[in-house]
Amino acid sequence: MQKLLKIACLQTQPKSSIGEALLEALDFAKKAVKNGAEFLFLPEYCAGLVSENGKLKPPSSSEIEHEFLLGMQNFAKENKVWIMIGSIAVSANEGKIFNRGFVLDSLGVIVSRYDKIHMFDIQLSPEEAIRESAFVSPGNKAVIVNSPFGNIGHTICYDLRFPELYRNIAKAGAEIICIPAAFTKKTGEAHWHILNRARAIENGVFVIAPCSIGKVPGGGEAYGHSLVINPWGKVIADGGVEPGVIYATIDLTEVSEARKKIPSLSHDRSFNIVVENQYNRSVA
Repeated sequence: MQKLLKIACLQTQPKSSIGEALLEALDFAKKAVKNGAEFLFLPEYCAGLVSENGKLKPPSSSEIEHEFLLGMQNFAKENKVWIMIGSIAVSANEGKIFNRGFVLDSLGVIVSRYDKIHMFDIQLSPEEAIRESAFVSPGNKAVIVNSPFGNIGHTICYDLRFPELYRNIAKAGAEIICIPAAFTKKTGEAHWHILNRARAIENGVFVIAPCSIGKVPGGGEAYGHSLVINPWGKVIADGGVEPGVIYATIDLTEVSEARKKIPSLSHDRSFNIVVENQYNRSVA
């Protein structure tokens, strides 16, 4: 298994159409390959993201006909490079979509799929609410793909707030966990860096978190700051607030070294929760 891996995060912008999104992604992908990247990582909804009357409406297509997926498959094959498509909107039943991520090998073959499990249903303020469950069918399977570069776990955006998912993926053998996102600017400023670092530290894994940047057509804004974090929690690359490509070389021996120092993955214990000293707050 190859231990050193040069990766690139493509920090793309939310686009109103699949075609526009593909053009930008291919432009960044060409630069990344020219600079020696072996594995490319794209954000959540990298094939387009639009909002309408406060509701997200990413442009979608069936998987078999999806222009973005087909374009990236061709690029992977032509350039002999692996690609993680953070997620694209794939048509589902009853007018909904799947928020689905893919890993493509260097022949352009789909070697794994992951449907986002946790739905981003939040109320940031009385005026600002997002209900992803209104238009997305959630997944129910965690996914790890075995690659020549190590075992890689899929997650997407809001999954980041559910540490048990990452614990289970790490215990199942993941050495790298990816967190592609279109994190909102408001929540990103408050929580993005610390949550990504926490997931890396807790599980002794590399975290690769490509995040889109900029205004969402129709309203909203993505935070950017695509991150690569080592298993000790150090940020080794940060995409900042401009579209573009960030690079990092990761060494998977750091995973085993971190886990030897703090072997917490083998220290989990089952327990019960007991609530004591209960009282009636209304009369306290």
